[in-house]
Amino acid sequence: LEHHDGEVPADLVALEKLPGVGHKTASVVMAQAFGVPSFPVDTHIHRLAARWNLSNGRNVEQTERDLKKVFPRDSWNKLHLQIIYFGREHCPARGHSLADCPICGWAATKKRMREEKNGSNPR
Repeated sequence: LEHHDGEVPADLVALEKLPGVGHKTASVVMAQAFGVPSFPVDTHIHRLAARWNLSNGRNVEQTERDLKKVFPRDSWNKLHLQIIYFGREHCPARGHSLADCPICGWAATKKRMREEKNGSNPR
């Protein structure tokens, strides 16, 4: 902050140059502090996007690019939080059931439903 007169920079690139600040954190700051459309993707959103067939990205960077193509820019900030809260309530990483998640049940193929039931689906 000494390089920015004690102010948090309102620029993604400048934020990412700060020690300990990566792309996701910088994106969260841009969205929440400055209202700049951003779609921060963490491991939870990455997992849900894969489960819901919105992305086949192998990492959070690719998933972020995919989600930005799927959803309108003016929805990114709110949708990022909605996906996190929805995942906590309906679509946890552990103990997940396609039948218990309204989106997964709709998005899943019969093959994926069998795989998850048998415990062989990595998602």
